[in-house]
Amino acid sequence: MEATKRNSLKDKKRIVIKIGSSSLTHPETGELNLTKIEKLIRVLSDLRGEGKEVVLVSSGAIAAGRQAFGHHKRPDSLAEKQAFAAVGQARLMMVYQKLCSEYNQTAAQVLLTKDTMVNDSSRYNAQNTFDELLRLGAIPIVNENDTVSTSEIPYVDSFGDNDRLSAIVAALIGADLLILLSDIDGLYTDDPRSNPDARFISLVPEISQKYLNMGKETSGSSVGTGGMSAKLAAARIATDSGADMVIANGDQIDVIMDIMSGKEKGTLFLAHPNLDFDLMHYLNNEY
Repeated sequence: MEATKRNSLKDKKRIVIKIGSSSLTHPETGELNLTKIEKLIRVLSDLRGEGKEVVLVSSGAIAAGRQAFGHHKRPDSLAEKQAFAAVGQARLMMVYQKLCSEYNQTAAQVLLTKDTMVNDSSRYNAQNTFDELLRLGAIPIVNENDTVSTSEIPYVDSFGDNDRLSAIVAALIGADLLILLSDIDGLYTDDPRSNPDARFISLVPEISQKYLNMGKETSGSSVGTGGMSAKLAAARIATDSGADMVIANGDQIDVIMDIMSGKEKGTLFLAHPNLDFDLMHYLNNEY
């Protein structure tokens, strides 16, 4: 069964890929890893060359802002985080634009807030914008607008993290695959960094309470925010909306092409479309 399901990923046409801060930065310094970002854009360009539509949900704005100001530790205050995001988002997009142009691709910046999604008119306009960008052959690069919202600090009602944001984007645009790149190989029965007996789970046919109970925070990164509980929440949104989802280790960017070629990489969560799926229900509840 799993081999068949993995092979079916080759045929996915509209793909959302989320990459976390820990996969975009050097672990020693927290500065942007330009080699990895260049590889990422090359892979996305290859997917575009195969005729696939690709949306990138990218963390890293606050990390890039830290780099700009010479701060080597994670900021504590809300104002500092938002200031870092304002500077870092511009820097991050400059890098993406430059690298996309080298591969003859057009990058488009899309900054979202939860207000955008909960307002019917704004959500509809956002959906139309994504559809038009993809029709034109652009690669939308999405992040939460951290300068005016606070996704990574629970002070203000917001998406919570880019794992959930990527699943919401996947649901909004009707994607058929979501790939979450993180600092862990996939879903385990326990945190493998603290429990050597933790078992890797390759396939999740449906997200039951048993799997949700495994979703304790497992991210050891100092630059990111999403642990396994956030990824399971994302999986619930994505699979209910009709998209398959894969959690994989973003240490090697080529894992994206491995996933798309049907190789057994990461944890695959199978879509089980909910006929009563309502994105607002997921936006207004904690999952």
